[in-house]
Amino acid sequence: MQKFNTSFRLSLILLSFVFAVSSCSKSDSSDSDIIGNWKRSSEFEGIGRTEAVSFTIGDKVYVGGGFDGNVRLNDFWQYNQATGTWLKKAPFPGAARSSAVAFAANGKGYVGTGYDGLNKLNDFWQYDPVADSWTRIADFGGTARYGAVAFSLGDKGYVTTGYDGNFLKDLWEYNPSSNTWTQKASLTGSKRTDAVAFVYNSKAYVVTGINNGSYVNDFWMYDNTTDTWTEKRKITSVSDDSYDDDYGTDITRSGATAFIMNNKAYVANGSRSGVISTTWEYDFGSDTWLQKTSFEGTAREGGLGFSIGNRGYVTTGNNSSSYFDDLWEFFPDQEVNSTDN
Repeated sequence: MQKFNTSFRLSLILLSFVFAVSSCSKSDSSDSDIIGNWKRSSEFEGIGRTEAVSFTIGDKVYVGGGFDGNVRLNDFWQYNQATGTWLKKAPFPGAARSSAVAFAANGKGYVGTGYDGLNKLNDFWQYDPVADSWTRIADFGGTARYGAVAFSLGDKGYVTTGYDGNFLKDLWEYNPSSNTWTQKASLTGSKRTDAVAFVYNSKAYVVTGINNGSYVNDFWMYDNTTDTWTEKRKITSVSDDSYDDDYGTDITRSGATAFIMNNKAYVANGSRSGVISTTWEYDFGSDTWLQKTSFEGTAREGGLGFSIGNRGYVTTGNNSSSYFDDLWEFFPDQEVNSTDN
């Protein structure tokens, strides 16, 4: 009888070992399913910087301002995707600044708010790409601030969140035809700074950011036709369902980059108790996130994300010791190819 029990125990141990090995193999296989390829492109021609701004008009992207580790900047550059070239444009005439916001509406670019090293700012400026000139417009309707986000819907621009000495969630609409600001319904969720915003199918989305030392996990969609905010699923693993099992707290961050391509949104880089490079893809239809290949450049915060013709890019930003001028394009459905870095 004793011999039978010993053999039985041995069998259980062997089965447990096989199960453990199988579990490890499954996990390894799951990790290998993460795809996406970052390819280095034509680097930004200005000096390396962080907390710059960008806006897109037609098939051109405009990048400028920011902080190079020593001074705030006011130079502006135009990126031509077709030729892969950068062209210097008229400098921003307001105070050089970082952590400002920008949006495009009615064929013009708009830049405002931010921090000049001493003061929080509320001035706003319009850029005319045809004349290559800037014009000061009505000052921002809310308090002077930095670390806000901006987006455009239809022919109007919007600014929300940020920091004015307190964390914020008020929303302001700019009407270019009347040169006026109107306060709209405040973001329903947490106050925050250093969030990201993106627009899809005429709706704006605001996600990530930090509030009083905590990385927020709520995610909101704004409809300007009804002036309402709708909450999307949380970006941490908080539900009893399986869809968010892999989230953990990895999507939460501040100072990230975001862009839209192929009907998906992408959030990469940022800071969460130190710079991170993880990349997540958001599916608007299923309201779920999927992890993609981490950013293959140096991990950073304060960078810029933008899209041109359904192609997504990340540029600029900083870590604790460097300010970047590299430009990277993301291919979400390709395998990693380290030879194109």
